[in-house]
Amino acid sequence: MGDTTVATCDIPARRYDRSHLRYPSDLTDDEWALVGAFIRPAKRGGNRRHVDVREVMNGIMYVLSTGCQWRAIPKDLPPRSTLFHYLDLWSWDGTLDRIHHALYVGCREQDEREASPTAAIIDSQSVKSAEKGGPASIRMAMMRARRSRAKSATFS
Repeated sequence: MGDTTVATCDIPARRYDRSHLRYPSDLTDDEWALVGAFIRPAKRGGNRRHVDVREVMNGIMYVLSTGCQWRAIPKDLPPRSTLFHYLDLWSWDGTLDRIHHALYVGCREQDEREASPTAAIIDSQSVKSAEKGGPASIRMAMMRARRSRAKSATFS
């Protein structure tokens, strides 16, 4: 009877146990199974892909989770130029958006909610700020910023 209680309590702990990973930001096998399905295979023809995309994703996750500078990436991860190239590519081709959307929908369904929200709440403060702002005020602020830089003696 004691073993059953321990096993039941261990399930959530094992699910989030990251001690076996090299870095806490590395993807587990289950996480990679979800994310890896959205990463397109290498293009046909030409040179083959020389980098492990899971390691690239681990490197990107390391930078995003730690906030470290690109030049401070550990040597056991792919080079920063490779990481930045794939981050730029996946951002441009919509891979990151597809991953985010799939995880978002999955989390909502796991919580037994509809995949996309059906209602929005707008408070009076949001409406007041929207009435004051708008494209014209943004354009004026940008013009003021440009003008002030041009007059500055320290700006080059």
